[in-house]
Amino acid sequence: MLIGMTSEPQQGQGAGVPDAFQRLWTPHRMAYIQGENKPTGPGAGDGCPFCAIPSESDEDGLVIRRGEHVYAVLNLYPYNSGHLMVVPYRHVADYTELDAAETVELAEFTKRAMTALRSASAAQGFNIGMNQGDVAGAGIAAHLHQHVVPRWGGDVNFMPVVGHTKVLPQLLADTRKMLADAWPR
Repeated sequence: MLIGMTSEPQQGQGAGVPDAFQRLWTPHRMAYIQGENKPTGPGAGDGCPFCAIPSESDEDGLVIRRGEHVYAVLNLYPYNSGHLMVVPYRHVADYTELDAAETVELAEFTKRAMTALRSASAAQGFNIGMNQGDVAGAGIAAHLHQHVVPRWGGDVNFMPVVGHTKVLPQLLADTRKMLADAWPR
């Protein structure tokens, strides 16, 4: 939801000189910027959201599907609609720490995620990957998670390029249900 969109600069509103730019106010992003839901340390008991999510209902935790060793969950701060992650239940930081069963199920869930996204939203391509460690850009480096980001031809428009803003056309709860319904058995 975009809040406070204005088309004309107004004298007396905010600071600075009117410059003819539109402003898109997205105060909900401040939670992410300020580190809300970030762990306080590297341990499983340090507030790791990926350790907490499995104890929530699917709806509250935005869980799409649960497996024996991993689960699929929507990203709370998505790059695109349908951006999900495959996460091992076990609190490990590095891909090399997964055991064989976890590795196999993570790969299988990634394939199923792609199938569900193609079926539910006609995704034409994907960005799939892991950011290993803080220096590699991992938002939560202490708990491994693999991103599956659906892509469509022309999905990058002027908003992210010029406005540094993503416009997501669907609520996360609706996206979660759509993907859970499309998840292959």
